[in-house]
Amino acid sequence: MMLHPFIGRRRELKLLDELWKKKVASLVVLRGRRRIGKSRLAEEFAKGRAHYVLSGNPPTEAISAQNQREEFARQLHRQLQIPLPRADDWGDLFWLLAQHTQKGRTVIVLDEISWMGSKDPTFLGKLKTAWDLYFTKNPECILLICGSISSWIEKNILSSTGFFGRISLDIILEELSLQECNEFWNGKKQLISAFDKLKILAVTGGVPRYLEEILPTKSAEENIQRLCFQKEGFLYNEFERIFSDLFSSRGVIYKQIVKRLAEGACELKEIYQALHVEKSGVISEYLHDLITAGFIAQDTTWHIKTGKDSKLSRYRLKDNYLRFYLKYIEPNRKKIELGGLKLPLQWHSIMGLQFENLVLHNRKTIHTILGIDTAELVNANPFFQRPTTTHPGCQIDYMIQNKFGTCYLCEIKFATRPLTLSIITEMQKKIQSLQHPKHTSFRPVLIHVNGVDDEVIESEFFASIIDFSELLLAPTGA
Repeated sequence: MMLHPFIGRRRELKLLDELWKKKVASLVVLRGRRRIGKSRLAEEFAKGRAHYVLSGNPPTEAISAQNQREEFARQLHRQLQIPLPRADDWGDLFWLLAQHTQKGRTVIVLDEISWMGSKDPTFLGKLKTAWDLYFTKNPECILLICGSISSWIEKNILSSTGFFGRISLDIILEELSLQECNEFWNGKKQLISAFDKLKILAVTGGVPRYLEEILPTKSAEENIQRLCFQKEGFLYNEFERIFSDLFSSRGVIYKQIVKRLAEGACELKEIYQALHVEKSGVISEYLHDLITAGFIAQDTTWHIKTGKDSKLSRYRLKDNYLRFYLKYIEPNRKKIELGGLKLPLQWHSIMGLQFENLVLHNRKTIHTILGIDTAELVNANPFFQRPTTTHPGCQIDYMIQNKFGTCYLCEIKFATRPLTLSIITEMQKKIQSLQHPKHTSFRPVLIHVNGVDDEVIESEFFASIIDFSELLLAPTGA
């Protein structure tokens, strides 16, 4: 298969390149959601260097620990060009790999590590022993451990006393920036409107594997139709693949949590209510797993007076594909199976939340456009306050507070037509609702996609008005 040109990840490649200059062996953890580009990044780093990439089998009830060892042995056979080794013991297999990588600059990638070792209780201990006794003997060796089940890696490797002090880098891959996403339109990026790109990104987010499926010659609607509303489409069954591969038999509860969050951000107690369960630490574990997997976020609000986090927080579904699937693909699966379905006309109804996610993923670019020095930040996050007897409730899409007493109130607004003066009235109500010290200054910021009326600009109410196209075209690395 011909690979799409590699896009983005300059910072991560720089971090890995710096390890290449060391004279001591390095153990690296690379984690992130499915399809986020972990394997591709590892391959890009290893390109032009001696390297070996070995991967675990996708988990099923039929795949045993022995099956995983046998597959690993077959991969060693092919890549090392040696007779097929016995697959009775992970220690022997690791020793064999280490013997063939004793000298010279070498990159070893163990991909989908949790698939490889989750069914064998001896796996991690033997990997740790092999690292200490064999792999570290080559001071020019870099061992990359990759995995989509971040919670498994966190529990069994990062938090394990066996691997304590041995990890040189722990890289969590996030979605690509909007500037990097823009590159997937290739030479046509100057010809496609920001709104057309937004419609695609409202489904794919900044997930590179999804973006690789875009046909720049087709409209946003044609691309979404092809990918989502045909049973052969790449994104039609992706949801089920995610939850079966990552969460296995526990997937049912994870799905219920995600479905609740697809309706909008909420507090923990509302998740308990949606699941019809009593408060328990088990649900908190599920939420933590979804956070580390990159599918949801926990947004903590704070006290404007002190700048310190409060106990209030909300959980938000930050993965655009998951919400789109739950809202429009899943309810129509039968129709799609019977011969396809046209993209529902009402799909724009979720664009506000999808647009908000994209902006929140690109906070650094917002800070750069506003000229905010990150060293001056007190806090920055979606902000909300509960209603009290003296103050109404309030929610700010994204608020930035600096140490000089200024709060930038960002209204992230999706509309199919230019915004009118009513947006100012909305913001004024929010400002009046905020509990804040007298010395606080407010600078309203409007982030939009389809323009604003001249009256809004002429009012000079907003300290800054940012068009979505600015986020797409801002210099990479902003």
